[in-house]
Amino acid sequence: MTILHIEHPVPNFEGWKKVFDSDPIDRKGSGVTSYRIYRSVTDLDFVAVDLCFNNREDAEKSLAALRKLWDQVDGKIIQGPQARIMDMVETVEL
Repeated sequence: MTILHIEHPVPNFEGWKKVFDSDPIDRKGSGVTSYRIYRSVTDLDFVAVDLCFNNREDAEKSLAALRKLWDQVDGKIIQGPQARIMDMVETVEL
């Protein structure tokens, strides 16, 4: 499994979540199989998202689409987004 991990501050979590839920990059159509949203316990305006894919190519295409979107909303809905694509190596549930 390939993960596109994204993190960034948001000036308003509820506003960011509304835009996220509107799905401007068509997550399912882009190959996202699942996602997780994280919110910092010490800074409620800091968000991380893991988008899960079956392959690296879909993750790379989605990251390119997100970068175009970020150019339009950086400083308004998000601030200084950081992203990296990672392969899941191991999952252990205890």
